[in-house]
Formats: sequence, C-alpha cells, structure tokens
Amino acid sequence: MPRDARPLARLHPPSPFRGDPRLPAPGPAVRAGSDAFVTNNLQRVLFAAVAIPLALGIVWRGGLALALLVAAVAALGARELFALAEHTGVRPLRGLGVALAVLAPLGVWLLAESWEGGALGFLEKLAPWLSGQWPLVAALVPAVVLTAVLFRRGPGERPLECAAVTLFGPVYCGVLPSAILLIRNAAGDHRSWPATWLVFFPLAVTWLCDSFAMWGGKLIGGARLAPEISPGKTRAGAVAGLVGGVVTAVAFVPLALAPVGRAFSLPRAAVMGLLIAGAAQVGDLAESLLKREAGVKDSSRLIPGHGGVLDRFDSLYFVLPVSALLFRAFGVV
Repeated sequence: MPRDARPLARLHPPSPFRGDPRLPAPGPAVRAGSDAFVTNNLQRVLFAAVAIPLALGIVWRGGLALALLVAAVAALGARELFALAEHTGVRPLRGLGVALAVLAPLGVWLLAESWEGGALGFLEKLAPWLSGQWPLVAALVPAVVLTAVLFRRGPGERPLECAAVTLFGPVYCGVLPSAILLIRNAAGDHRSWPATWLVFFPLAVTWLCDSFAMWGGKLIGGARLAPEISPGKTRAGAVAGLVGGVVTAVAFVPLALAPVGRAFSLPRAAVMGLLIAGAAQVGDLAESLLKREAGVKDSSRLIPGHGGVLDRFDSLYFVLPVSALLFRAFGVV
C-alpha cells in the first residue's frame, strides 16, 4: 500500500455509511427458511383444526350433504387440473368439464342410495325408460364431450388432447373420490358413528402414511424415489410410509372401530393398511407428474399450507376406490 494511502498516523479510512452503494446488498435472513417452515406448519394445523371436525360432521350425516361436499371438491379439483393443462398449451372445455365433475358424485350418490323411495326412484318415475339404463347414460358422456369439442375447437387447436383432458378431469376429480359415498352408504345409515369411523379408516391411514414418509425421508435420507417427478421423496421415506400405513391400520381397529362394533381382524387390517399406503404414494406421485409437465410447484394456493385441492387430495383419489374394493373383498361392508 502506498505511503499516503492511510494519512494521519496511518489511520484506516472512514467506513461507508449504511446505504452506501459500495456496500453489497443484504443477504437473506438466517432464520428465513426456519420461519417459513414454522409458518407453513402452523397454517396446516389451523386448517386441520377447522376442516377435520367439519368433515367428520358431514361424513356422520352422510347422504346428500356428503355428496354435495364431494361435488364441491370435484369442481375445484377439475378447475385446477384444467389450469395445469393450459400451462402445457392444451385448452380443455372448462365449463363442460367442471359440470361433469360436479355431476359425477351426485350420480354416484343417486345410484348408491338404498333407502326406499330415494332420489333415483323418483327420477325413474319421471322417466321410466331410464330404469336400469344408467350405465348406458354414463357411456354417452364421451360422445357429449366430443360433440362439444367438434363445435368449439378446430383441427389446429389440438382437439384430441382437448377432448381427452376434458373427459379425464371429471373422472379423476369426480368419479374416483366418489368412492367415499359407496363406502359411507354401504357402512351404515345416515347419522351413524360406526359408519363414520369406518370411512375415516382409509383417511387416517393415508394421512399417517404421508407423515411417516415425510419424517422417514428427512431422518434417513438416501436414494431418491423418483427424482424427475418428485425430487424430495426418498426410497427410505416410501418404506417408512408403508410401515406407517400398516401401524396406523392395526392401531385404528381396536382404538376406533372396536368401540363402535365395526372391528375386523388385525391381519386384514395390516394388509389393508399396506395396500392403502401404497395407493396413497402412487396417487401422490401421479399428481406430481402432472405438475412437473405443467412446470408448477402447487396446483393452486387455495388451501393455506397445503397448496391446492389436487395437492391435498391427490392420494385420496387413488385410496378411496382401492379402499372400497378392499372393504368388499374382505367382507368389511
């Protein structure tokens, strides 16, 4: 350093003041990541504190109230799915797709209701020719979608993909979760706690499987499960999720189902827990695949701490139909 660079008894030059352009921009706060994690989990807890009692009450009530809840969730999920498709350049028929998604659970409810003189019987009295023809009515839905696409999309507007996504949305977001109505109606009458807890059996297995998988992945780490689809998931976490599903199922039977007279054998519970947990993880990865193609992290920001409807219910889209079949196969309902 030259002799005159630090005059006045070689004192250091004065330090720049705050805001001086020579100072580098401030970096992120050290606790920013930790604070975001705490905030996100607090939002999850608050949402669960409201949503779980509400869902419990509606499942207990059953019937049309539950069908309307599923229809509302189906409409929101279909909107998110169509938004993902639009990110890839496909333009589905939003209005028609959402309408079909709403009609799907209502149609399943009509078919599942077993009480005498129910809504399905009323419709068949209005139109006797519909009696026993509901599968044919459902089979006409693709024709309706293609007809709408014929009038709304030209050859250069990817009509095949438009029709496929418009039809897939109601099936994925409307038909699959409607299996909860089949479980609820087969499990017991309206306002039935035994039926309510039976419905919550696959829900509890799914939620605890997710928690076991998350913490197992964090604590154990290791090889990635599907790095191109969901980089945060590990094989160790997947195994932990399966174990958590079995543990939850085996614990749920004596703690929740036995007191209300709906218990079944623990080996059956273990098998069901394993299969439900597997379905939950596949459902989660399937929705992640759709988001990766669309280039988004969350399907929306509708639910605090969870993202969108698809993010929250992706596992249940697979779990509920699998559970309905397992309940039948094992003679639970």
